[in-house]
Amino acid sequence: MDFYNSKGNFIVHPEAKIGKDVTIGPFSYIDKNVVIGDNCWIGSNVTIFEGSHIGAGCRIFPGAVIGGIPQDLKYKGEFTEVFIGNHTTIREYVTVNKGTAYAKKTVVGSHCLLMAYVHVAHDCLIGDHVILANNVNLAGHVEIEDWAILEGLVAVQQFIKIGMHSFIAGGSLVRKNVPPYVKAAREPLSYAGVNTVGLRRRNFSTEQINQIQEIYRFVFVKGYNVTHAMAIIENTLTDTTERNNILNFIKAADPGIMRGFQTINGGKLDENTIE
Repeated sequence: MDFYNSKGNFIVHPEAKIGKDVTIGPFSYIDKNVVIGDNCWIGSNVTIFEGSHIGAGCRIFPGAVIGGIPQDLKYKGEFTEVFIGNHTTIREYVTVNKGTAYAKKTVVGSHCLLMAYVHVAHDCLIGDHVILANNVNLAGHVEIEDWAILEGLVAVQQFIKIGMHSFIAGGSLVRKNVPPYVKAAREPLSYAGVNTVGLRRRNFSTEQINQIQEIYRFVFVKGYNVTHAMAIIENTLTDTTERNNILNFIKAADPGIMRGFQTINGGKLDENTIE
């Protein structure tokens, strides 16, 4: 380990478990019952509190605070944890709070990027390859599935779920669940098409993307209520992984999913508007 501690400018608790080839910058604090995996880089002025588990190959930039106690008045000091996956980057002044008695943990997956000033509240579950851009704020109990991207200044209400491979435009307020594979924008948050750019980058075939688009035409564009749209999709479209991911997400969605196309200046929002 390279501690840069010739003058004792940082503190690592003797009960912390530090992996091989870990760099810790000056004025950082590593609490007891913290685990840091191999090959991590931790910058200056980073605070990692008790109960935090950092995977291998992570980078944590100055000012970040991992494992702070929840900002929840129901929290009574019970032992809870934070888990950060492998090869995740946490930029300047990000805060990731530990869980409460409800779930007992907050989880950020592997290969994620949390840009500066992101806040991840208690009991959130974030999958792999997720990008949270600058100043994204997640309330408690938010769940974000793999490969989702939230642009800057997005705020997500508590207990909301955001589906895999989805894209949420900057400045959005997320009060309803966002299904997989879509783009979401506007106020109130609305369907803005399928995330075709992201899906092509991740090697989805044209046939897969076309089916996803057809599913969401029934759900959001053709004017059916959700129950009717779901029945049509189940009875007429080929049984695929993507179809089942969408159907299962919508069936479990509480308090429901975001709205369909919204009328703007007398016309419908074009699903190609949001890139």
